[in-house]
Amino acid sequence: MLKEVTATRYITPLREGGSLPGLVEADDVGTYVMKFTGAGQGRKTLVAEVVCGELARRLGFRVPRLVTIGLDPVLGLGEPDQEVQVLLRASGGTNLGMDFLSGALGFDPLAFAVGPEEAGRIVWFDALVNNVDRSWRNPNLLMWQGKLWLIDHGATMIWHHNWPGAKASAARPYDASDHALRPFAPDVAAAAAELAPLVTEDLLAEVTAEIPDAWLAGEPGSDAPDDLRAAYARPLLARAAVIHERIEGVR
Repeated sequence: MLKEVTATRYITPLREGGSLPGLVEADDVGTYVMKFTGAGQGRKTLVAEVVCGELARRLGFRVPRLVTIGLDPVLGLGEPDQEVQVLLRASGGTNLGMDFLSGALGFDPLAFAVGPEEAGRIVWFDALVNNVDRSWRNPNLLMWQGKLWLIDHGATMIWHHNWPGAKASAARPYDASDHALRPFAPDVAAAAAELAPLVTEDLLAEVTAEIPDAWLAGEPGSDAPDDLRAAYARPLLARAAVIHERIEGVR
């Protein structure tokens, strides 16, 4: 399970993203980028971060370590920014944190080269989870310690916003024509041969088990958190075997 920590100090908002994540210190002396249940996108964004981040880690990608962060809303009482105060008051309980990669640089395709193999693996993974937020305008990639790291998976698995239409939504192709790594001739076929066999029922059960129950409770049409975990796994299992044939814009 994800490590559980408690926020002890709110440091500063990070205004690059629309959800207003914040930099916080926790009781394990760690520094984390914190994403809030009270943000406009809600808890489904945090679920997507956990499912995609933990799946990526198990498939060998570099992603910041994820933790759950307990938040006492009183932490925001002294915050001078009214918008931040409102966000903290609305986010009491379990939130999401990811290791802060101090000194990391945003990926610039004009400044950093990526080989076809690595580009292919990332494009394939983004197609699997239907990541629409890895464009050249907003790559959501960091260069840290000379390596490429994947971040920000909240805008994935769009089908979980409409479960009755999830099967049809998940069957659609993935448009990679605007992908940040398209210029690097991604070898998607090699990536599929390597990664698709790894995406099994057992692996997806392990990944979805990391989702906190509190973020799954109360979902319309779902009686129990484990039912919803299975619903998250089904489209990913189905896509893994065939999605490389449905990636558009890279050939």
